[in-house]
Amino acid sequence: MRKLLSRFRYHIAVFFAVIGPGFITANVDNDSGGIYTYSAAGARFGYLPLWTLLPITLVLIITQEMCSRMGAVTGKGLSDLIREEFGLRITFLMMALLVMVNVTNVMAEFAGVASSLELFHISRYVSVPLAAVGVWFLVVKGNYKSVEKVFLLGCVLYVTYIISGFLVKPDWKEAALYSVKPVVMLEPSYIYMLIGMVGTTIAPWMQFYLQSAVVEKGISTKDYKASRVEVIVGCIMTDVVAFFIIVACAGAIYSIKPTEIQDASQAALALKPFGQYAFLLFSAGLLNASVFAACILPLSTAYTVCEGLGFESGVNRDIREAPIFYFLYTLLIVVGAGVTLIPRFPLVQMILLSQVLNGMLLPFVLIPMVVLINKKDLMREWVNSRWLNFATWITVIVIIGMSLAYVGFALRGVH
Repeated sequence: MRKLLSRFRYHIAVFFAVIGPGFITANVDNDSGGIYTYSAAGARFGYLPLWTLLPITLVLIITQEMCSRMGAVTGKGLSDLIREEFGLRITFLMMALLVMVNVTNVMAEFAGVASSLELFHISRYVSVPLAAVGVWFLVVKGNYKSVEKVFLLGCVLYVTYIISGFLVKPDWKEAALYSVKPVVMLEPSYIYMLIGMVGTTIAPWMQFYLQSAVVEKGISTKDYKASRVEVIVGCIMTDVVAFFIIVACAGAIYSIKPTEIQDASQAALALKPFGQYAFLLFSAGLLNASVFAACILPLSTAYTVCEGLGFESGVNRDIREAPIFYFLYTLLIVVGAGVTLIPRFPLVQMILLSQVLNGMLLPFVLIPMVVLINKKDLMREWVNSRWLNFATWITVIVIIGMSLAYVGFALRGVH
């Protein structure tokens, strides 16, 4: 019995030692764009879309686990491996596309900051600059351990959505039923929404950030079992939050009148009749998600570009050791926040554009990733098993197909 207890304590200690990269990456997935997508799904279609969350969770686990494993086995970031295996020319093209896409993503996060605090009559000309300065200081003046602690706190604050979901008092029987009952309607807006839910779950930047974070944290194959558990727990947690966002909006908006909301702040306002706390918690969740992602996205981009092009990177280095890394991080924050301050800036359209561009870039990231993880000389005994390989390629094909369909719908103006 003592041996079992001591073994259990050891595994728990290892788990808490490696917790961070997987948990953080999965939770940042619920950024302003993700919250808007899930809120819109619940407001317009009620509990019907809940069934998608189970397959979405499985897809997220498969892709995140691969990146985490590659980081632990190779000790290198994804862009570093792509450069070594596919050459500098392809890497440079991919880095250029990623920077373009991530600039729109960073704009979308500062748009989320603006819209969440405008609910409390705080001007974006105050909220956005303050958020930008705070985000910049956190990373530039911190180190990996201190930054990770703040990010983990950001993950915990997603509990606000769970609480607001309970405060709305939705129809739990309906929610439970449609969580396991697939409903597919041949209505363009419904299909578009389903594709958007999948597309917002797996963004190109996530794969690069997770692998870089695993490497910088120093996770090796010895710690990998605990790291894999952490990745799975993070993926489940992020979709539990998504469940409560949909349920809250289904109970507060759809049950009264199906509505096509324009942004996540509109969903927060709809919760006011169910109590001030429900409104405050949902709004706080939107602000937390936007600031959280505004930290991670520029950081992910700086990691990716510097690794891919051979520059020094990492928050454990100071500005003199990694000038390109910090310059790029700063530039993304300045551009992302600055564009959001332009008068009459289309906040909602920017969030939509960021999701569309994510979908366009995703195939160019997933295919090299799957090729790399199956290289025996690179991964040794850690390559995918036959069944995992089959599941992975099916996942890649489905994600690419849905992402391209999402882009097609968006370009045709289907909403």
